[in-house]
Amino acid sequence: MATASSFLSEEQFLCSICLDVFTDPVTIPCGHNFCKTCITKNARSLSGQVSKAFKSCLVCATAYCHTHLEPHTRITVLKRHTLINPVMKLETMMCGKHERPLELFCKTDRRCICPSCAASDHKKHRVVALTEECKEKKKEKSLDHFIDVIVQKQKATEEQAEGFIKELEEEISTLMKKRSELMQLSQIEDHFHLLQNTPTMTVTAKDWTKVRVQSSCDATVRTAAAQLETIRTEMKKLCARIELARVRLYVVDVTLDPNTANPYLVMSDDGKTVRCSDGAQVLPDKPERLSAFGILGKQSFSSGRFYYEVEVKGKTKWELGVVQESIDRKGENAICPENGYWAVWLRNSHYRALTGPSVPLVLVSEPQKVGVFVDYDEGLVSFYDAEAAHLIFSFTSCNFSEKLYPYFSPCPSDGGKNSAPLIISSISHTLNG
Repeated sequence: MATASSFLSEEQFLCSICLDVFTDPVTIPCGHNFCKTCITKNARSLSGQVSKAFKSCLVCATAYCHTHLEPHTRITVLKRHTLINPVMKLETMMCGKHERPLELFCKTDRRCICPSCAASDHKKHRVVALTEECKEKKKEKSLDHFIDVIVQKQKATEEQAEGFIKELEEEISTLMKKRSELMQLSQIEDHFHLLQNTPTMTVTAKDWTKVRVQSSCDATVRTAAAQLETIRTEMKKLCARIELARVRLYVVDVTLDPNTANPYLVMSDDGKTVRCSDGAQVLPDKPERLSAFGILGKQSFSSGRFYYEVEVKGKTKWELGVVQESIDRKGENAICPENGYWAVWLRNSHYRALTGPSVPLVLVSEPQKVGVFVDYDEGLVSFYDAEAAHLIFSFTSCNFSEKLYPYFSPCPSDGGKNSAPLIISSISHTLNG
């Protein structure tokens, strides 16, 4: 019965020069086998040789003619069959000088040797077990492969970064051009005529804030992205100012209707200011009067566009928007589009759009003046921070079928904490407000 040592092992297929499985194996007259490429590159010349064609075997130093190398067809065939049947036998690599297996590897001479060679010709050399050298060789190959993978990934990353930079430069160039156009537009005095014939300009672009590339180009990409964000921010501000100037073209003169005022509300004589008093006034209970803390504008709208602004400075609570004519003025109905209200409110620093159910609003700053814009035919109601030129919220796809009235509620005074009035502002047609 064959023993485990007589079965084929990986070392039996290894070239004693490269320590890898034979590639295009050849044999020389002394019987030692090598990869054809290895023996050709590493062949040693004989000292005092007569012909350059003769070299010495790297294992036993036997002379051979390196111009005539015989293919080792048996190893080739056995290697192929061993992949199918790993228990086939193969003669072990032997030292031609000592007839002992080549179990060691000389790191100094970079060749396989037997123990006898190690004790004599290689006793001052660095010698290790052949199996250990094979393992080390595998590690080196794995490391080389790992390095190749890293180099390829680095190359791909560099190419990606260069693409990002090119894309950023193109976007910056486009935005700089638009920014220049907007700057010129913002400096023209005849805003009314110009804005009527200028299409809306928006800033939409790729979000570069989270883009990262692990390469030397990363700093360049981040610098360009930061520059782009700065320009984009300026563009958004300019676009917002122009958009606000556009809706201001539809400003209407709104005054408060005393016949709709809740008895606790007090109006100014010019019908532009309303606040909540501590006590109710004695007023006739007219059908149009609101039972809640609200008041409507005198003007109604059933087509086209209109815009007005209301100062809310110093208030902790308020409600603003538009209502349809048929709202229930005596009940305690929820303020929502289903009940004929399109409004937003403030409650102790918390802003909400009363969409039914309401939704919270996250604002850049607390508005001191709120603009209300309605496009009746498009079914749009928008609210703006009139000083910061920010859109607060928009109701879209509204189904208007009757007259709309501006709606105001200063809310209860809360013992003086919310005593500041709501003031309908006058508006100038300028981009700076």
